Amino acid sequence: MTDTRFIRNFSIVAHIDHGKSTLADRLLELTGALSKREMAEQVLDSMDLERERGITIKAHAVRLHYTARNGRDYQLNIIDTPGHVDFSYEVSRSLSACEGAVLVIDASQGVEAQTLANAHLAMNNHLAIVPVINKIDLPGADIEATRQQMEHALALDPQEALLISAKAGTGVQEVLETIVARVPPPAGSAEAPLQALIFDSWFDPYRGVVVLARVVQGTLATGMRIRLWSNNQVYNVEELGVLTPKPVRVEQLGPGEVGFVIANIKRISESRIGDTITDDARPASGPLPGFEEIKSMVFAGLYPVDTSGYENLRDAIDKLRLNDASLVHEPENSEALGFGFRCGFLGLLHMEIVQERLEREFNIDLITTAPSVRYRVTTKAGEVLEVHTPTKFPVAGDIEKVEEPVIRAQIFTQDEFLGGILALLEEKRGVQKGFEYVSGKRVLLTYELPLNEIVLDFYDRLKSVSRGYASLDYHFAGYWVSDLVKVDFLVAGEPVDALSFICHRDAAFARGRALCTRMRKLIPRQMFEVSLQAAIGSRIIARENVAAIRKNVLAKCYGGDITRKRKLLEKQKEGKKRMKRVGRVDIPQEAFLAVLKVSEE
Repeated sequence: MTDTRFIRNFSIVAHIDHGKSTLADRLLELTGALSKREMAEQVLDSMDLERERGITIKAHAVRLHYTARNGRDYQLNIIDTPGHVDFSYEVSRSLSACEGAVLVIDASQGVEAQTLANAHLAMNNHLAIVPVINKIDLPGADIEATRQQMEHALALDPQEALLISAKAGTGVQEVLETIVARVPPPAGSAEAPLQALIFDSWFDPYRGVVVLARVVQGTLATGMRIRLWSNNQVYNVEELGVLTPKPVRVEQLGPGEVGFVIANIKRISESRIGDTITDDARPASGPLPGFEEIKSMVFAGLYPVDTSGYENLRDAIDKLRLNDASLVHEPENSEALGFGFRCGFLGLLHMEIVQERLEREFNIDLITTAPSVRYRVTTKAGEVLEVHTPTKFPVAGDIEKVEEPVIRAQIFTQDEFLGGILALLEEKRGVQKGFEYVSGKRVLLTYELPLNEIVLDFYDRLKSVSRGYASLDYHFAGYWVSDLVKVDFLVAGEPVDALSFICHRDAAFARGRALCTRMRKLIPRQMFEVSLQAAIGSRIIARENVAAIRKNVLAKCYGGDITRKRKLLEKQKEGKKRMKRVGRVDIPQEAFLAVLKVSEE
């Protein structure tokens, strides 16, 4: 067991694409954890999807051994965290497993929204912060401006910032020395009752669930009977080990140490992130603080393109859930799309990743319905319902009030783009909570916005109006009461559930009309006229008609009495009426994706 005085636990945090994983690569190289031959770019990003997109989706923990300039050997436990806002709970749990954080800032981009959010997370966890200005070798690097922003936005001493280039390896040695000097060693006694924090887990098809944990106090040993605090289940520890990044078996983990635990846990949903492991024979007095249930923020329907692919989709989602406990799903049946699943996701990026993994790893062609959020509806009978699909939205006459989820968004941008961004935020029903100049021309906007305004196209439009110079970070801020309505879409008088949506009453007319216009182009012409209508309850708010395909029945009339022509036209008209009563409208698959594009109109 290593003396806690020579252990340093730290996380690398930053805005997306500021160089977290590249810095982790250099640290692995410098400490000799991997040879040049074994190195690859973003070596800690194990998924193909992570490498392609250049983002970290899962947190990774690695033990490094470093001999400092003072001649002592140190054990460094590094946790490479996800940078995207969807995984902020995972970041917060990773940070609570550390005593320090290396905050990476891109010298050419400066302080961004997630830099600020992650810095605040680190400060709230009382971590020692080591600020690092990365990419100093880029032509666009502005070190002085970045230092100014650090001082104004983050309240950090700009003179403490280390100047490095993670790609070239410049200054990385100083990062290691500063970690050893500034990050405090872990506290905790080996004799105390066991408390260990779970900050990640994954499923191994041969060993079951593998849990990554940080021992806060006590000792975790092979053969021990452990209990998980959240579900009170008892397991037997079969194997302990550390990642260097290769797995290495150990017999025990002491206070401050980080490693993996294999304890015949069968389902990943049993090993929840943020949960506490304790000794069954001598349990601790309470769990570690900060644990919360992960709640889905965004919901969408996933359907196979071919209805016969339902069983394959179900198996694929079950297999994916083995590695992703935050994905929730329930069977759903749509008249238009057949059998599928209503799935809950942490956010839009999480939804994109799940969809892409299902299509790529399991070879399934999917249709994804428009994303929606979880609304809280209070009925006149006093019942409170949680609704995340338009089909379960109560009838307007039964509703007392509807509450929608709200986020607190922080947007960093240049002041020249303020006009367009403020207009966009106004359009999305935002309420301004803060407006400040961080440095020269950099502005930090703080707004409260309804989550359902974010899920469609907000991020794309924000990037468009700011020419890519705005960055966004947000977190859940509660609920507020709104005048929300369900807009039904009717084709030939029949409601199509997959095309219904919930929106604010003020936007219902524009969105209903835009959907009708778009659908008129997508639904093929039938032998009879087809009406397309958007309705709130029984009130039609928009309508378009798809004209009938009309055979020229007068072609055989070369002359003669007008009554002959009129008779043929009347006969055709009667036939069309009869068809309209019994005919079914063929709706192509791309029509269901139209609801996603409505707001672009």
